[in-house]
Amino acid sequence: MFLSTVTNSLDAKGRVSVPADFRTAIGNGRSASGFDGIVVWPSLDGAYLEGGGLDLLEDYQRSLDQVEHYDAERSALQYMIFASSRQLTFDSGGRVSLPKDLHEYAGLNGKVTFVGLGRRFEIWSPKALEARKANLLELARESRHLLKPVIDGGNS
Repeated sequence: MFLSTVTNSLDAKGRVSVPADFRTAIGNGRSASGFDGIVVWPSLDGAYLEGGGLDLLEDYQRSLDQVEHYDAERSALQYMIFASSRQLTFDSGGRVSLPKDLHEYAGLNGKVTFVGLGRRFEIWSPKALEARKANLLELARESRHLLKPVIDGGNS
């Protein structure tokens, strides 16, 4: 799982260090296919990036496989997630190079904030994230009833 919020520097070449916990969350950065990195794409909900490991995109694909092949909504999601995704390989220091179009889309300039959200993460401009978080606290308070304990049959 991707947990916590970490802000790192984005250098002039578009490189940013991915938090160590995030690299660990995707299996030390290596998928079954041998890919050593993360996958990111422009969010459908605003000027930030979403990301995860290849396993997350495989789950998205399995979900879309349940939808009629020529469905317009399926096609739209494929274009906006899969066709827009970038596989970013880790360098020896755990950094990735964010393509210019992605950091421009998210308004990233100098600092990058990684936000862990369980199975996925987001990448924000710190200033834009603060504006978003101002609206989330009240909604989270109103929505906490959705968090229900899962009974595991006494195997705790």
